Amino acid sequence: MFYTVQKFPANQWTALISCLAQGGADAIVALREASEFLNSGVKPDGFDLVHLVRVSADLGYASYCQQLHGYVLKSGFVSNTFVSNALMRFYYKRMDSLSDAHKAFVEILQPNVVSWNSLMSGYVKSGEFRRTLGLFLELERSGICGDAYSFTAALVASGQVNLLQLGKSIHSKIVKYGLECGNVVANCLIDMYGKCDSVEDAIRVFDGMIDKDIVSWNSVIAACARNGELEQALSFWNQAPERDTITYNELISGIAQFGNIEDAVGVLSNMPNPNSSSWTSIVTGYVNRNRAREALEFFSKMHSSDIEMDEFTFSIILSGIAGLAALTWGMLIHCCTVKHGLDTCVVVGSALIDMYSKCGQINNAESIFWSLPKKNLITWNAMISGYAHSGDLMKVIEYFEQLKMVKDLKPDSITFLNVLAACSHNEIPLQKAIQYLESMIKGYGIEPTIEHCCSMIRLMGQRGEVWRAEKMISELGFGSFGVVWKALLGASGACKDTMVAKIAAAKVIELEGADDYVYVMMSNMFAYHGKWREMSLLRKFMRDKGVRKETGCSWIEVENAMSNTSI
Repeated sequence: MFYTVQKFPANQWTALISCLAQGGADAIVALREASEFLNSGVKPDGFDLVHLVRVSADLGYASYCQQLHGYVLKSGFVSNTFVSNALMRFYYKRMDSLSDAHKAFVEILQPNVVSWNSLMSGYVKSGEFRRTLGLFLELERSGICGDAYSFTAALVASGQVNLLQLGKSIHSKIVKYGLECGNVVANCLIDMYGKCDSVEDAIRVFDGMIDKDIVSWNSVIAACARNGELEQALSFWNQAPERDTITYNELISGIAQFGNIEDAVGVLSNMPNPNSSSWTSIVTGYVNRNRAREALEFFSKMHSSDIEMDEFTFSIILSGIAGLAALTWGMLIHCCTVKHGLDTCVVVGSALIDMYSKCGQINNAESIFWSLPKKNLITWNAMISGYAHSGDLMKVIEYFEQLKMVKDLKPDSITFLNVLAACSHNEIPLQKAIQYLESMIKGYGIEPTIEHCCSMIRLMGQRGEVWRAEKMISELGFGSFGVVWKALLGASGACKDTMVAKIAAAKVIELEGADDYVYVMMSNMFAYHGKWREMSLLRKFMRDKGVRKETGCSWIEVENAMSNTSI
């Protein structure tokens, strides 16, 4: 961008900066001439640098912005908050690099509320909601007073990660600062409460608003519909002074999820201007109810009606196809995504990887993975999951290790769940699987879930070490969950450990009451070890309770054994 050295009068430099500040078609020429000024020895001030960075970023001149960043560091303007804010905006908007934006933020000696808001906004848009909330709490501790933008970013993040108590705490601060009357803040509060399953609070905020706009009505309808309060949603829908596409879509989505899908189709048929989201909500409803074939029929109707399809339409129908393992349909949909130019979109690409993996075409899944220009964590998890379900531990570990090296991405709980699942399909030393679990907890700060615990229990059962599983349940804090004790009972049955099985059975009965599964498992265990007296007493108890064996569990061998044995 730097050109031949020339000498320019100061008033011309001022005119160029003024042109950059105004923007418009002349900005490109102004920026080119400004770069010549810089080569001639002109020293820009902070005001000049803000406009140079902003216009360069808007025009996509990434290399020039990075040169300006170097000049900022060298000349000491890094302490200028406004210049650093412009650099942050460039990195997260144009370079799609939140890590570099965060570095620019850290370089600011005294960040202002705009600095904090810019970084929080970047994390919200990237879906890193916990990082957003972490920044918000840092802002609170810094002594800088947050504004409406700070609170709305925090409310969006709280809703997305379902942190109701934190959302309520933010609401209290909003009231304290007198910001609750603004429509943007109030609408975000309604949305947050709706996403945190607190419909009453959402309605309370809505009722307290003086000037409701269409976003307010849509937000309260969405809060009711998304939580299955369809009658309440319909009531607001009927009261709304005006309706737009979003109003209809929220109602359709709620009915498709919780009500009669045919009713949702009826609302769609009476909708003035349905769009892709309107139709996709119906497809999603069918897929989520395991009615994938009907989803395909509706998708075909959507296709023949020339409704423009987006990446979400294709991703949800591919999810339904993956559940059916319908490879032919999957390949046809793949062709459609290519025709629409969406096959390399990260959302569609991830869904294609998942579909091909579940249809047993792991090589096709891998080809798509490497063809995607951009990959997010869902993409990586889809690929790791594909190899985990195919039992290829080496590939799982290979992709897992590569993921750890990717900038701005790190494994999450789903990643580790797939790694543990792959371990259970292979003769990997138990200690190695335990190391992965410890790495998840201590290295990445990820809280283990019941699924992680059950996966480890199954793995320990395969290795004949259920006694370690019993200890692990307490260590991970899942002792009050019946499902983990059921998993331990099943693992004990697999390795025929009667002692641990009795402990697990007692826990299941204590937490969940009498369970047919427990009695059948223990009966089988007694039979295997030839403990006919215990089995006979248990069988009598089961007969008195009317417990029946499940299909595939034969009583014949047990009865033959009993008839030939003195008890």
